[in-house]
Amino acid sequence: MQVIGFCRFSYPAEGGFQVEHDDLAARMAYLYAPARLDERLRLFETICLPSIAAQTDPDFTFVILIGDSLPEPAKARLEALVAGVPQAVIDARPPGAHRKVCQDAINAARSDMAAPCLQFRHDDDDAIAVDFVAALRQAAADCAALCAAHRLVGFDWNRGHLVSADAQGLCAEPVVHPYWGVAQALHVQGGVRQSVMNFGHQKIALHMPTVTFNAPDMYLRGHNGFNDSRQKAHVKPHPLPRLDAAGEDAMRARFNVDADRIRQVFASASGPRARA
Repeated sequence: MQVIGFCRFSYPAEGGFQVEHDDLAARMAYLYAPARLDERLRLFETICLPSIAAQTDPDFTFVILIGDSLPEPAKARLEALVAGVPQAVIDARPPGAHRKVCQDAINAARSDMAAPCLQFRHDDDDAIAVDFVAALRQAAADCAALCAAHRLVGFDWNRGHLVSADAQGLCAEPVVHPYWGVAQALHVQGGVRQSVMNFGHQKIALHMPTVTFNAPDMYLRGHNGFNDSRQKAHVKPHPLPRLDAAGEDAMRARFNVDADRIRQVFASASGPRARA
């Protein structure tokens, strides 16, 4: 069964943000601010992409949606980063209605619209465990009768870590949070054009049956100053504890997220860095 992961990288959608902007120009100015793009690229390089590249089941497609207006230096850095990841496909599109554009991009990646598929959503500063794709396939197989009976079935792994990255390495704390939008997927029957991005991640249980797994740790949820959810007024700081060597080793083994690489990337000057 085809598996498609979907990631928006600073795509200037109409809608789809918790914090609204006055117009499209204001949204693009925010998304494309050099300091923000530099941080997003560093997080994508050190948190998101390593977990995608290390999947024990490599048979999947990872669609990265960008705006066709993404500044060329950022686009070049992104292209350099994904060059060694065969699953990664960059899809550049003009601004449009958020859910419609995401749905179209995902359906464009489906090899056979008449066949069922598995779809997972992913943010550019999050990570999934290296066996996530394998676990997702197994979950769909275990729930074959449920998937056959419903147009859409949701799968959600609710245990992971909240993390932040900087020049000193990685900070993290364990969390259990259902329907958080990371390590979350849908089984989509053949012929169904709705996608994992047609539903708010916290509301999928209102629209379809869902299956929740409370183990093992399956995600790292990025926590940084440019999170969309942290742009609202009165959002309180949430400091995270610094990982020790054993904690760093555990992150490397479970998510392929390397604290030494984080220190190197965040301490260096901005610019294109191909994956080692």
